[in-house]
Amino acid sequence: MKKLRLDKFLADLGLGTRKEVRKLIKQKRVSVNGEIVNNPSFHIDPESDAVFLDGKPLTYRKNHYFMLNKPHGYVTAKEDRNYPAVMELLSDLPYLKKLFPVGRLDIDTEGLLIITDDGQLGHRIAHPKWEIEKEYIAVVKGDPSGLNTDRFEKEGLKLKDYQTKPFKLEILETGKEESKVKITVKEGKYHIVKRIMEELGHPVIHLKRTRIGPVALDESLSPGEYRELTEEEVKSLKESVNL
Repeated sequence: MKKLRLDKFLADLGLGTRKEVRKLIKQKRVSVNGEIVNNPSFHIDPESDAVFLDGKPLTYRKNHYFMLNKPHGYVTAKEDRNYPAVMELLSDLPYLKKLFPVGRLDIDTEGLLIITDDGQLGHRIAHPKWEIEKEYIAVVKGDPSGLNTDRFEKEGLKLKDYQTKPFKLEILETGKEESKVKITVKEGKYHIVKRIMEELGHPVIHLKRTRIGPVALDESLSPGEYRELTEEEVKSLKESVNL
């Protein structure tokens, strides 16, 4: 890889505009190979030089990919005036400004969110054209065992104002007061899972997304925790949308 100016390197990581990162450099917060560098035009080799900001190592990558276990009470946004936003949970990342959540989860819904700065991949995952599966585990009211679940895979469900695409509904546990189901949809319509279960007479009590396409939520992540996607996970996501 060709050498880059230090200010461009930092800007490409999403640490700010070229003007903003020059201030970081002038403030002597950036070091290269153990030496403080205060010249924005200093050239580095991103593959071999060790660059640190405030003592934290910076790795140059074209794009970054994370999975976040979204907790209850957070809105899927970069920022919000009234509620905590999911991106606050990744505030320790040095390239936070470039990242965004793919799609959305309601404030009271938990589970898997993909966080990235890859605009093309994010657009395709969210676009209905690609019909990427989203899998949810829902606790619902009542006992849905009397439903003919096979028909939903063939014809979907007619809501008051919308005909859903075919979806899968699997009953995992049943009880008189509440039950647990797994529902897999290929669309991202607003409140689609909640609306389906409401129409079927079993309103959602608790909802958690467990899979997006080929990537499943890492159950070792507690709500609010995140990790980088593995190379295999990124590859499988890209293949699922023909990238």
